[in-house]
Amino acid sequence: MLWLLDLLMFFFPVNCLVCDKRLNSPGAVLCLECEYKMPRTGYRDLKDNPVSKVFWGRVPVEMGTSLFRFEKGSAYQTLLHDLKYRGNKKVGTHLGHLLGHELKHTSFSSCDLLVPVPLHQRRLRERGYNQSEIIARGTSEVMGIPVVSNLLRRADRHQSQISMGRYERFENVSDSFQLALNPPNVNGKRILLIDDVVTTGATLEACSQILFNHYKCLVYIATVSCA
Repeated sequence: MLWLLDLLMFFFPVNCLVCDKRLNSPGAVLCLECEYKMPRTGYRDLKDNPVSKVFWGRVPVEMGTSLFRFEKGSAYQTLLHDLKYRGNKKVGTHLGHLLGHELKHTSFSSCDLLVPVPLHQRRLRERGYNQSEIIARGTSEVMGIPVVSNLLRRADRHQSQISMGRYERFENVSDSFQLALNPPNVNGKRILLIDDVVTTGATLEACSQILFNHYKCLVYIATVSCA
């Protein structure tokens, strides 16, 4: 079967999304060098890290973390861009695997379920998938924690948040999340919210608040990147 793989790679070559170097596997996303050089945060074991601090005084999140820093102009921006706008779902799975390995032997491994931040139904139809759920399922494959995607739903399609400040972002999404219809009972559970990127934290804060309003639970947060 190796000859078949070689033939496939000859006619359908795959390049690293960061440095454009030719890869040896059709399912690969990054070369080993670019994966090694990824600007990882190293926050996973630091309770008072910058991602956790985003939520201090806002919602009582147990701990937050991100896999890597979202540096403007960095070639690693391509990963999230390909996932969200080019339909490259294998990027989300790969990033989910990396996130899972990052969290596997930390306090995050005590969580009972992974909950991806939901996407509005209209956006879901347009894109065909929720990038946060793709990431969560990749993380689940490594950590062995089930994904629960029927706990939260997005009620309203909010305005674009790109040019908004922190308070404006929270106002924009604070009423956008609800419990899903017939949600599971997660009282007493440790919930790990998964998203692609955290900037001001408004979206994850709104999701956390919905959970705290309805359940006695503990909430952790993990994203692929932080800005």
